[in-house]
Amino acid sequence: MSRRKKTSPAEDVVDLIALLPWYVGVILALAGYLLLHRIAIAPLPSALGPGALGNAMVGTMGRGLATAGQYIVPIFCLAGAAISAWRRHARRSLMDNVARSDGPDILDDMSWREFEILVGEGFRLQGYQVAENFEAGPDDGIDLTLRKNGEKYLVQCKQWRAFKVGVPVVRELYGVMAAEGAAGGFVVTSGRFTPEAEAFASGRNLRLLDGPQLHRLLKQARGSSSAKPAADIRATEQASNAAPQAAKTAAPSCPRCAQPMVRRTARKGVNAGQEFWGCSSYPRCRGTA
Repeated sequence: MSRRKKTSPAEDVVDLIALLPWYVGVILALAGYLLLHRIAIAPLPSALGPGALGNAMVGTMGRGLATAGQYIVPIFCLAGAAISAWRRHARRSLMDNVARSDGPDILDDMSWREFEILVGEGFRLQGYQVAENFEAGPDDGIDLTLRKNGEKYLVQCKQWRAFKVGVPVVRELYGVMAAEGAAGGFVVTSGRFTPEAEAFASGRNLRLLDGPQLHRLLKQARGSSSAKPAADIRATEQASNAAPQAAKTAAPSCPRCAQPMVRRTARKGVNAGQEFWGCSSYPRCRGTA
């Protein structure tokens, strides 16, 4: 997808901060205000010595910039934090909608931007670090850049409803992967791939995900993420319950010779068929429990 052009450096700053977690933007806003406010209220020198006029003018200009910047910088940072928080909410909402849906048709009703956000969240839940492409102009077929275990992976998203993704798209991504030294790549679409595209990707470090495959992957990723805390709790409870049971069934020591005892079954007498603990040194020792 091509990106809209930035209209000002301020927008670049906001977009850069929006790539960070929202709380980082809030911290930057607070730190920027405190630093610039300290400069803004710093007193100017009352007396000017020889050659100090230039320094005084620089100090006055710096104080003026700090006076304005103590409000402008936090506004930019908070705007970026708000965008970051909104994107996080949008990702979770999209994932919840997909998890509740019964079929991949839900992908067809999304905009291309929502589709990219959804795909990025799916990779995040699989343990990838995801960087979305917000640069102006052509993106060379790269919508998401992934990192995992020190390796880089490139992702191209195609939110196409009526057309199949052909081999030119796959071949283009493969060329960009080679140029950037990526370990692998993904082409993700809400539709389907042509047989030629699938044949080109076969045997290469490329994975093609069509609509049904993506839908299943997202549901599994969401389900695994939600089920992990519950699974951890169940595992802890099972371990806690198993400990007393193990202690209960642990072999005791013989009360006569202190040797380990083994479980035996009585063959005759009034206790025939019942289990009991017998000394492992039997018949030398006839201790029972």
